[in-house]
This record gives sequence, C-alpha cells and structure tokens, in this order.
Amino acid sequence: MGEAQKTFQGPRHHTSLKKPLWVVLTVSVISMLLISTHMFPRQGKRSSSDTLSSWLPVHVRKHTDEEIAARAVVRDILKTPPFITQNSKIAFLFLTPGTLPFEKLWDEFFKGHEGKFSIYIHPSKERPVHISRHFSDREIHSDEVTWGRISMVDAEKRLLVNALEDPDNQHFVLLSESCIPLHTFDYTYRYLLYSNISFIESFVDPGQHGTGRHMEHMLPEIAKEDFRKGAQWFTMKRQHAVIVMADGLYYSKFREYCGPGIEADKNCIADEHYLPTFFSMLDPMGISNWSVTYVDWSERRWHPKTYAAHDISLEFMKNVTSEETSTHVTSVGEHGDELHWPCKWNGITRPCYLFARKFHPDALDTLVNLFPNYTSTAS
Repeated sequence: MGEAQKTFQGPRHHTSLKKPLWVVLTVSVISMLLISTHMFPRQGKRSSSDTLSSWLPVHVRKHTDEEIAARAVVRDILKTPPFITQNSKIAFLFLTPGTLPFEKLWDEFFKGHEGKFSIYIHPSKERPVHISRHFSDREIHSDEVTWGRISMVDAEKRLLVNALEDPDNQHFVLLSESCIPLHTFDYTYRYLLYSNISFIESFVDPGQHGTGRHMEHMLPEIAKEDFRKGAQWFTMKRQHAVIVMADGLYYSKFREYCGPGIEADKNCIADEHYLPTFFSMLDPMGISNWSVTYVDWSERRWHPKTYAAHDISLEFMKNVTSEETSTHVTSVGEHGDELHWPCKWNGITRPCYLFARKFHPDALDTLVNLFPNYTSTAS
C-alpha cells in the first residue's frame, strides 16, 4: 500500500509542476494578441479571426504581361527630363461644338505673346467662325463627340496628338468653348511651364457616381479601390501627354466598359474617370489631384452652374482668381459631401485656378471690360 501510494503521488506531483507552466504560456500568447490589437488597430470591429489573419502574408496580385509592359513604358517616358527652352510653348486645346464665343477675350490674353503658345481646335459639329487671327485655320481633323461616351476622350487624344507634333509644345491645356482665362498670359505661362506636376483632378468619390460606376469587367487591371473621379479639364506636361497616347491597355477598359447604361444602371462617364484613374495608378505623385479650371457645382446638377453677365462683377472675379483651396463634390450624402484641400505649386500655396467655366456668351463684353482689372491680382 505504501509503495502504491508513492507511485500514485509521483505523477500528481509531476502534473502540478506542468499545469502552471501551460497556463502561463497560454496567458502569454493571449496577452500578446491583445496587446498587438491595441497597438495596431484596424478600422471598425475586429474579430479574433481578423486578428490572426492580419499576421498572415498579404496576397499581392501578379500583374499581367500587358500591365508589366505598360508600366515599363510609363517608367521609361517619365525618366525623360523636361526640355524647357526659350522656344518652349503651351498648347491650348479647344474642345468645342463650333464657334468659340469668347475668342475676343482670348485674343486679349494671347496678344503680344506670339511664339509662346499654340492653338488647336476640335469642332465636333460645325466649323467655327473666327474674329481673331490667332484662331484662324487652327482646326484639326474632328469627329462627332457625345457627352458621357468614349468619343469625348477620343477627341481629347486627337487634340493631344496634333499638339505633340510640335516639339516646342511642352505643356498642354484642355479647354471648352465656355472657358475663360483668369490671369495674364505671363503668369499662366510661368505657372504651368515651371511646375513639377500636371494639373489633373483625381479623387475618391465613394458614392454611386464615383466608385459606384466601376465595372466588374474592368478587372483585374482596374480594381474598384483604384477607381477615381475628376474633371476632364486638365493641363499636363509633355511626358504625360506622350504616356496618354502610348496607353492602349487601360484606355481599352474604358472604351469597352465605361459608358451610360453599359452595365445595369451605372452611368459611367469616360472623361470623368479615365485620366484620373490612369494617372492615380501609374504616376500618383506626378499629378496635382485638382484642376486649375474653376467650376461651380453648388447647384448639384448634372452640369455645373453657368454664369451670365448679371452674375459677374470685379469682386466675384477677384475672389475666383485668389482662391487657394480646391473643392471636390462627391455623390455621398443628400446634397453631395465636399472635399477640400489647399493648392500647392511646387510645395508653395498658390491660387488654384488659371481658367474658369461655364460662362454664357452674353458675358463676353463684361469680361473683356473687367479683364485688365481682375488679372492685375496676379503676381
């Protein structure tokens, strides 16, 4: 009996040594997990499975051969340094249905700066009637343009490729028939040519008219989280213009799958998404994310507010020319939430806008009379 008791007590004594060690190890592991949860929180509620999965390697999708080739081309083009000389010009690309109603105002803007600019006109409906020699015979081969369709992007590319034929064109500005200049030519020339970025608006709109327009058929090259929105009215460096013309892969996704009614009730507008998405993916540090063309979305309609002659005053124009914060309207919320951020030019806060739209043709005389005064605020 005594031997049996010793034999029985031996294992009990041995087990009493192991149990505290097992408990300590278990508590230590749980404590480490809890500490890591507090030190590295994730947004929203987090389950234990989320905690454990966060420790696992993140799967990164491999690029297709086409993507690898496209990105290699972009990298190579971006390595080409800008070539700014005394002969460098800005190309002004007018996308218009026909006659330019503010040609007289633009003539005042260009006057005395011959040799510093080029003009290209894409009239989609009828040949314009000109009153300025600067605009005469500047039309390019054009085609029909339909709002919301890829034909709008095609017209932009048609303007770009014509302007790229002149090696002195180092910066490219897309304008509509309702656009006006806000500053002097000299100010605009310096602002654009000596900037280290292109001015392309690109932001995340999580609403139905933003990422809600993303099409499943755009996968895998264009993921929903990469989908961006922005105004079509860009200005871009020559390197970026060349990149746009070289792109076939990403453009094809928007050509095939971005358009009103292509997928369910999604009204994807190609000119609002192609370039913002493309440059956000391939050269995000090379763009401003805001446009230098002012536009007023305060009415929250499909098209921005149009300013008539009675809406315009010197005070209004000076307020627009001196604005240093850009506004981006999303499709989130009942009236569209707004995003705001400061406008930086080479790291320095500067006025955001060089151009503005939309203006009614009846505002021409008022704008011509005010032009010398509202542009005098430029430095």
